[in-house]
Amino acid sequence: MPGRLLTALAAVTLASSGLVATGTAQASGKHPATSPADSPAASTASTAIAASATAVPRHAVTGYWQNFDNGATVQKLKDVDDAYDIIAVSFAEATGQPGAVTFRLDPAVGYGSADAFKADIKAKQAAGKSVILSVGGERGAISVNDAASAKNFADSVGGLMDDYGFDGVDIDLENGLNATYMTQALKALHERHAGVVVTMAPQTIDMQSPQNEYFKTALGIKDFLTAVNMQYYNSGSMNGCDGKVYSQGTIDFLTALACIQLEGGLDPSQVGIGVPASARAAGGGYAAPSVVNAALDCLTRGSGCGSFKPSRTYPGLRGAMTWSTNWDAANGNAFANQVGAHVHGLP
Repeated sequence: MPGRLLTALAAVTLASSGLVATGTAQASGKHPATSPADSPAASTASTAIAASATAVPRHAVTGYWQNFDNGATVQKLKDVDDAYDIIAVSFAEATGQPGAVTFRLDPAVGYGSADAFKADIKAKQAAGKSVILSVGGERGAISVNDAASAKNFADSVGGLMDDYGFDGVDIDLENGLNATYMTQALKALHERHAGVVVTMAPQTIDMQSPQNEYFKTALGIKDFLTAVNMQYYNSGSMNGCDGKVYSQGTIDFLTALACIQLEGGLDPSQVGIGVPASARAAGGGYAAPSVVNAALDCLTRGSGCGSFKPSRTYPGLRGAMTWSTNWDAANGNAFANQVGAHVHGLP
């Protein structure tokens, strides 16, 4: 899931609103004031959002499953730790048709047939998990930039959902995104699959302002968006919502950047913290489980904060994501055991 952003990007000037005006690929060398969410109106909105993805718990752990072997533990879906509520299968691939995607099992993961893979999807779903298809990655070359490619995207993703039984889609496009047509594509997909689970894994620079294309897409599908699990890594230092620059891998980086999304229009239930499962899983920005848990407590409870403390709490925060379940397994499932348990214990 590494991106390719430089520390220099943090020099972007903040707008008067306090926000900058202006994703997730194959990893390791190759998303105490009273909170607005506590108000009756916000509670109603949160309930409506949650109803669009009933399979996803209030606080969820997302993990990317690698459909390839890059040195991490090779897994089948049935091997993914039970702590993961949303499993994002990585990745769908572009076809020769603009916007359209396809999916092929890599022989390296050991499935003898597509039917065996589909059976594992059903087993995870029977255990209360959501299995979605991730589109993009660092090397993904999928472009949805007009009405025709938007239709192709929606049709192909919908077809793969029907064929494999996927619960939804993860948008992990790291080479640009057109908000107008991606929003159009995802709305068309939602019309076809009303309960679709939709997640996103933008890079930090993509969520610095509601005016950015990724952020606009998230806001454009807010009525059914499940979660934005921004990649808080491979980023270098970035601006927080208070206008200060924070270094990746720290609690302040996680909380001050999450604040931009939380105060920029997304419901707390649509915001998750995305981190590498180990130092080997990304080029930079690894945060130990204790740091991730402290950031979760800071945002949801107002406790355990670093130098940055949000002006309000967000008890409805969706949870956390990691790249990847495979790298987590190679690290003794530390993320699943420590962060997973903590997420499920949030208020």
